[in-house]
Amino acid sequence: MVHDKFITLRGLQFHYREFSRRGAPLILLHGLASQSHIFDLVAPKLAQHFRVIAFDQRGHGESEKPDEGFDFENVARDVVALLDALKIKRALIAGHSWGGNVALYLAAHFPERVRGMILIDGGFLDIQSNPEMTWERTEKELAPPNLIGTPLADFKQMLKQYAGKLWRPALEKIVLHNFEIQSDNTIRPRLAYPNHMKILRALWEQRPGEYYALVRCPTLILPAVNEHVQDHAWTERRRAQVLAAANGIENNRVVWFHETVHDIPLHRPRKLANVILRFARDHKLIH
Repeated sequence: MVHDKFITLRGLQFHYREFSRRGAPLILLHGLASQSHIFDLVAPKLAQHFRVIAFDQRGHGESEKPDEGFDFENVARDVVALLDALKIKRALIAGHSWGGNVALYLAAHFPERVRGMILIDGGFLDIQSNPEMTWERTEKELAPPNLIGTPLADFKQMLKQYAGKLWRPALEKIVLHNFEIQSDNTIRPRLAYPNHMKILRALWEQRPGEYYALVRCPTLILPAVNEHVQDHAWTERRRAQVLAAANGIENNRVVWFHETVHDIPLHRPRKLANVILRFARDHKLIH
């Protein structure tokens, strides 16, 4: 049974979901503008083998919303503070998207706290690997849409159309946790726009290749690729980024998720759980 809990870390209140209380600790870190519920489909499958904790990072989900501290050092120290508070000496850290880049920072700067690292279509994200992606262009093209005040019914319809064949009630419920439902039945993103842009700036500034040689733990790299995407240049850049991570991290395994969207925990939860378990067993990360 999952337990929703709140804890004070570094002067801020954080929310996390604990799916099990026994086993080797596995910390799940969501992506930008997401929250812990994105792991709701995969965490129960992992909870049979791990002590699974999905963490709402600062500014996200039900955690506190400060106006600062969205650089990688601060968000990484939030995770270290969580480990300290829960008396976890070392953990397997899995991060999705931006959460993967947080996991990479943790493994590079706090190696004594990370037993293993799992990068779920993230961690190798290097925006500046495309020299055309200046900050001005990144700021313009990757800014989030303005959804404040969107009627809930309209957003649900938009989500259903966007998800297409992937849509199902469980997915809708998970995605809606990204928003607060206002008294007038409109939505408001839980991550404030200024904070979103601060994280995007930090993500743009981070060059993952600078950290690969510092990683000492076993690493599982899980990139998603949709062969129907027409932007071949974008696909090739992603492949190059994954190759750079594979060449730079000493002990790693790469498993491609073909015909899969970016949100692997929602699209392929069963395969994701199985791949993680196989990796953990091979590297003796579970008892």
